[in-house]
Amino acid sequence: WTDFPMDKSGEISFEQIRFCKSLETMVLCADLMGNKTDHDRYSALASELRAKLIPTFWNEEKGAYINNVVNGKQSDAVTRYANMFAIFFNYISPEKQQLVKKNVLLNDQVMKISTPYMRFYELEAFCAMGEQDTVLKEMKDYWGGMIKLGATSFWEKYNPEQTGRQHLEMYGRPYGKSLCHAWGASPIYLLGKYYLGVKPTKKGYEEYSVTPVLGGLEWMEGDVPTPHGKVHVYRDAKTIKVSSDEGIGTLYFKCAGTPKTNKGTLKSKDGEWTLTIEPGTKVVVTLE
Repeated sequence: WTDFPMDKSGEISFEQIRFCKSLETMVLCADLMGNKTDHDRYSALASELRAKLIPTFWNEEKGAYINNVVNGKQSDAVTRYANMFAIFFNYISPEKQQLVKKNVLLNDQVMKISTPYMRFYELEAFCAMGEQDTVLKEMKDYWGGMIKLGATSFWEKYNPEQTGRQHLEMYGRPYGKSLCHAWGASPIYLLGKYYLGVKPTKKGYEEYSVTPVLGGLEWMEGDVPTPHGKVHVYRDAKTIKVSSDEGIGTLYFKCAGTPKTNKGTLKSKDGEWTLTIEPGTKVVVTLE
C-alpha cells in the first residue's frame, strides 16, 4: 500500500480496528439470522475490543492513532490506515476526526498511499466527513493521472512521482504490475454511495436512503444496482429526480427555499428536507 517500510511488530492499530469491525459485522449477521447465541458472543467480544482501541492506540500529542504498540509501549510512527478506518467506522468523535484530517490525511509528512485499492479508503474517510469537493479533486488527479498516462483500465499501483517503465514495475519484477486491477475501480463505489448518495437502511434495500451531493459537479446521473432492480438518481443545482424498481426510499436534501415535488409530501426539520419514495414511482423535486 506504500513505497516505504512499515513496522508490523507488536499490536497493529489498523488490524485491531478492522478486527473490531468484523466482530460488529458478525453481530449484524447474527441479528439478521435471529441467532441470539452468536449475537451475544460477538457483541461481548466487539465491546471488549472497542473499549481498548483509544486507550491503547490514540496519542493525544500527535492527535492521531499511532501505528503499533510493542511490549506495551506506543511507537512514534503514525500511518494513515487506522486513522482513516476509524473515521468512517465512526470509532472517534467529530473532534478527533478533525484532528486526524489535519494531522494525518492532509499531512504530507505521513507516508502516502500508492495503491488505488487502499487510496479508496482514504477518500471514503473524507466523504464520511462531507468533503466530497476534496474527493472529486483527488479522483481527477489520481485516477485521472493514470488515464493521462494512457491507462484504459485502472492499475494495481499508481505513484504519480514515478516515470516511464517504473509504472510497470511491482513485486521486484520489471513487469510485475497488474494493469487491469478490479480493486482500483473504487471511484464507482464512492460516486454511488457518497455522491448519488444511495445507501441501504434495511437488508436487501427493502428500505434505503438517498442523499445526493454534487460535491463540485454541475450535474450527475446514475444507477445504483440493488437485489431487486436499481435506484436511479439525477441531480443538478435546481432539480433532484429519483426512481426505483423496488424498496421504499427516503430522500434527504438541504434547500434554503421551499422546494416542490410532483409526488408525496415534503417534510422539513432543522433545515433538512425529506421525502418518501414509493417503489415503481419517479419523484421530481424542484429546488427554489
